[in-house]
Amino acid sequence: MTRTLVASGFHAPVRGAIQEFRDAVFVLDDTGTILSMTEGAPVPDGATRLPHSHILLPGFVDLHIHAPQYPQLGTALDVPLQDWLQIHTFPLEARYADLTFARAVYETLVSDLLAMGTTTAVYYATVHVPATQLLADICLTQGQRAFVGKVAMDDPAACPPTYRDASTDEAVTGTRAVIDHIRHHPGNAAGLVQPIITPRFIPACTDETLAALGALAAETGVRVQTHVSESDWEHAHVQTRHGISDAASLDRFGLMTPHAVLAHGTHLSPADMDLIHTRGACVAHCPLSNAYFAGAIFPLRAALERGLHLGLGSDISGGPSGNLWDAARMAVAASRIREGGTDAADPTRGDPGARVDFRTAFYLATAGGGAALGLPIGHFAPGMQFDAIAIDPTAPLGTIRLWPGQTGEVVLEKVLHTAARANIAAVWVAGRPVKP
Repeated sequence: MTRTLVASGFHAPVRGAIQEFRDAVFVLDDTGTILSMTEGAPVPDGATRLPHSHILLPGFVDLHIHAPQYPQLGTALDVPLQDWLQIHTFPLEARYADLTFARAVYETLVSDLLAMGTTTAVYYATVHVPATQLLADICLTQGQRAFVGKVAMDDPAACPPTYRDASTDEAVTGTRAVIDHIRHHPGNAAGLVQPIITPRFIPACTDETLAALGALAAETGVRVQTHVSESDWEHAHVQTRHGISDAASLDRFGLMTPHAVLAHGTHLSPADMDLIHTRGACVAHCPLSNAYFAGAIFPLRAALERGLHLGLGSDISGGPSGNLWDAARMAVAASRIREGGTDAADPTRGDPGARVDFRTAFYLATAGGGAALGLPIGHFAPGMQFDAIAIDPTAPLGTIRLWPGQTGEVVLEKVLHTAARANIAAVWVAGRPVKP
């Protein structure tokens, strides 16, 4: 059985080029796959037509979310990364042994992200297998496309005794249990939710666990996510411990796999970027949390020009906002700061040509994130999944203000920079309405 939707809007199938469509007729099959998309085609009886004022966009893809950190979003941002983890974050994550607490947080988080248009989320959970399985269940129940990973962290030198895997065997066995739960879930026949192998980062894992997780990735074909060269501290830790860069070390352990999601990367060298590109991995650019914890601005344009697959991450809760709209806005702002520099007294300040504009930010939030994950999402075309957001710029409680004569890309620019939750009228994942 097919369904038909008629809508106008924007997408960016390739970086730097916005495409506007008007009165496009979308024909979807019962899996949410787009069978055809034709502008100006005859509208069949029974078609759903969005209001003419509404603007259809692809759903947003958030490549880096720490789901258990949602309760501390917007707090504890005034300390160094290693202190933030030990004092605030690890004690919070330890609470997810309590499934009642885990359910309350995870149901709220998934609902809030869907309401803001995040149709695909890549989640870190905690070390707890039952709570991680519960997060996958909640994503399926609410209809969010997701990758869900049990965090592996077993190094007693870096992890508190109250919150860590007791051994390499426990880390791997727990990860395998989550993989099996998601892959064999009776409600996941379409694969809407997928498992992801999740060593927290090299400082939190023993070499034995890193190697075992690399072997598990090779055995199962499951994607990998971790952090890479996020800060001076993490970058220096790996250099001191292994004598090579973070990226090279991950590769040595078999964790630099195709579509592996590497968060932050602010301290990546050109050689590291080339390695990531060669392996087919991607970087989750998290400009908001980078401002608080990275100690550097990611060279976004340089990475794009080297051919890296890139998308955006909110990095709940390393930054003060949990939605990808703010990450997209900050991606533009951070690139402008990198280009212009920060010290007016320094005549050599800045990185000429480093800026990106809203077109690139919109691409990264949609098609870029989809390509990074190797999924048919992020723009509209036959064969792609219909993951989408309908924007109502006239919503009474919204924050978009359009004026006569503002058309085309100006409209998209204003939407990207000024939309709020009230402006999001509808959200679809795999063709299914999912807005709470």
